[in-house]
Amino acid sequence: MIVLPVAPITAGAFGPYGWLAEGGDADGRPINDGTSRRIDGAGRLSLSAEGGAPALAMFRAEARDPRGPWRTLERHRLGTQTFVPLGGVRCVMLVAAGEARPDPSTLAAFVVSGAQAVTLHAGTWHHGLIAIDSGDFVVVERTAVEVDCEFAELAEGVMLDWRG
Repeated sequence: MIVLPVAPITAGAFGPYGWLAEGGDADGRPINDGTSRRIDGAGRLSLSAEGGAPALAMFRAEARDPRGPWRTLERHRLGTQTFVPLGGVRCVMLVAAGEARPDPSTLAAFVVSGAQAVTLHAGTWHHGLIAIDSGDFVVVERTAVEVDCEFAELAEGVMLDWRG
C-alpha cells in the first residue's frame, strides 16, 4: 500500500498536473465598472480536439473519507477538465503523470479549498472526484460522440495521510 501525504494545493506544486485559479482580496483586475474582479487561471482550456465541444455540467458530490484506499485513476487525453466548487465545498485531487499508465512515482494529492478552482491538463491521470464536503461542483470539460475517458488500476492501493 502506498501512503501519500495530502498537501494544500499551490500553483507551483500543482503545475505538472494542471493549473489553479483562486480568489483573494487583491487578486484579479477590476471589471463591470469596478463592481467585480476578474481572476483568470493560468493556461488555456482544451475542449475541441477531434470534434469535441465545451460542456458545462454540475456534479453533486457526497462527502467521502479522503483517506481511501484508492485504486482506480482516469484520464481524458483529448481535453482539459475544470472543477469549480460551489458554496465552500472542498475536495482532494489525487493525480499522477504517465503515458500509457499512471506512473506511481508521480502520484500527488492536494486539498482544494472552496475558494479555488482547478483545471487538469489533458492527459493527466486523476481519481474521480473525492469530495471532503457534500455539495456541488461546476465542471467544464470536453464532450463528443465518443467518450474520452480511460481508466487504469494501480498495482498498489493508495492511502492518503489526511489530517483534515
